[in-house]
Amino acid sequence: MITAVDTNVLLDIFTADPRFGVRSRDALRRCRAEGSLVACDIVWAEMAGAFPDPAAATEALDALEVAFDPVSQEVALTAGQTWRTHRAGGGTRRRILPDYLIGAHAVAAADRLLTRDRGFYRAAYTELAVLEP
Repeated sequence: MITAVDTNVLLDIFTADPRFGVRSRDALRRCRAEGSLVACDIVWAEMAGAFPDPAAATEALDALEVAFDPVSQEVALTAGQTWRTHRAGGGTRRRILPDYLIGAHAVAAADRLLTRDRGFYRAAYTELAVLEP
């Protein structure tokens, strides 16, 4: 079982978020026990901003056994089309946000996505299994 991990879950853990930290940590442990963890380059980039330098971010993600799995050209194009469909349906997001890339990556590279932003992903990517901590 491959679980893609969203930035918000990782930040909960690394910042010891008082509301979500323990739940996110426990959910990540369960997912790791059931298989492997991946995060796309977008998540890795977002995580890098939470650490003093890239080496510290890499060390932290490696310690959690979250593998780097970059977005492919196909995934990027799928994210763009999903955004286009959103806009055509009256959606107000005017630019491609990282969430579209993270969702498209999870569909292509994983069996499920661990995130706290389940409403967006369930609406935008109906074929995606979404887990909430």
